[in-house]
Amino acid sequence: MSDKNVRNAGFTPSGISGGSLASSMMSREARASGGGVHSGGPTSTLQEMGARGTTHSSGFTSGGISGGSEASRMMSQEARTHGGGTPRGGTTSTVQSI
Repeated sequence: MSDKNVRNAGFTPSGISGGSLASSMMSREARASGGGVHSGGPTSTLQEMGARGTTHSSGFTSGGISGGSEASRMMSQEARTHGGGTPRGGTTSTVQSI
């Protein structure tokens, strides 16, 4: 994943850009959860990366998720929570797609 992709999606050091993919994700996630965006979800995870201004150490790469990385840890945790697989639209798949 590149820093440019995260910024272009609307996740920036100054917050989520209005009218962006990021704001659309935040809105959908908030509606689905009854009004809030959960810590550790796709929106908060990507915004954390955008606020830091770097994604290089996260483990989400164009070639897939790097073993032993934060991304790998997230994927394993999400798979355990969902009975062995990472769901489409979940944190791992959403962040990896960006």
